[in-house]
Amino acid sequence: MIEIRRYSESDKKLWDDFIPLSKNGNFLFYRDYMDYHKDRFTDHSLLFLKKNKIIAVLPANVKGAALISHGGLTFGGLIMDKEVRAVEVLEIFELLRDYCKTSGFESVTYKVIPSVFHSYPAEEDLYALFRQDAKLVKREISSVLCVENKLRFSETKRQAVSKCEKNGLQVVEASDFSDYWELLTSVLSKFGVKPVHSLAEINYLQKSFPDHIKLYEARLHGVLLAGIVIYDYNQVVHTQYMANSVEGRNRGALDYVNYVLINEVYSNRKYFSWGISTEQGGTVLNTGLIQQKEMMGGRGIALDTYRIEIECLNSH
Repeated sequence: MIEIRRYSESDKKLWDDFIPLSKNGNFLFYRDYMDYHKDRFTDHSLLFLKKNKIIAVLPANVKGAALISHGGLTFGGLIMDKEVRAVEVLEIFELLRDYCKTSGFESVTYKVIPSVFHSYPAEEDLYALFRQDAKLVKREISSVLCVENKLRFSETKRQAVSKCEKNGLQVVEASDFSDYWELLTSVLSKFGVKPVHSLAEINYLQKSFPDHIKLYEARLHGVLLAGIVIYDYNQVVHTQYMANSVEGRNRGALDYVNYVLINEVYSNRKYFSWGISTEQGGTVLNTGLIQQKEMMGGRGIALDTYRIEIECLNSH
């Protein structure tokens, strides 16, 4: 028998110990990462246990009458033990539905963890979603490069890289995020947006996860031209933030940082990810943005969000 229970702070060690043993977990699901913005989200994460041992967890929060997995994360579906079987995942989803029904939830919003982020095949949840009559409510396209069999940079991007090498641009890991945050904030403000994290938040997260969050800057004679904040998921390296100054854009500095990271710093990894190029819930493709990623060899993976309507679910 599998039992379900709501996460409480006394479960923190249990939860955190489970994440590295799972087949599709990563550092985003450690409680210190999930809880840094807990003032913005009402946590309602769930544990699934068999014989008092965790076999799966669901990072989740509450919004109105919806259970969301998880509003503060890019993705965050069911994180599963390597030993868990398909029939057990079906049972977990039945338990989840019953739990939501008795707790008064009207729907579950479920953000699938893309397969490139799995350390072992982990798509039992997709089958369970189908069995629960879940509806696909959002599909975004994200660009990923296969590092071990990579497509070449386009001609214009290769020229930019050569120019940067000739001019002696330095790409170095930086420990102080403040200059870069100023640049990033001013670049994003032109589009009427702000970084998802404040400088204080990214400093806190970087200190909490120094092996997973890193900043690489391109400088010329000490002047900051471009930079990338990397989220390191082990087999996948993801560009969480990218920014170019006006001079950096003229010199192709951001292309150069990407090139150095792909070919030198992270050349032993499986995938290099640039994230989504969609807007308005995936209905609009930012063609200019995705073209830049495709010119560096990125190709598409889908980031899917499903919804399970609780009140009208049929038993299977």
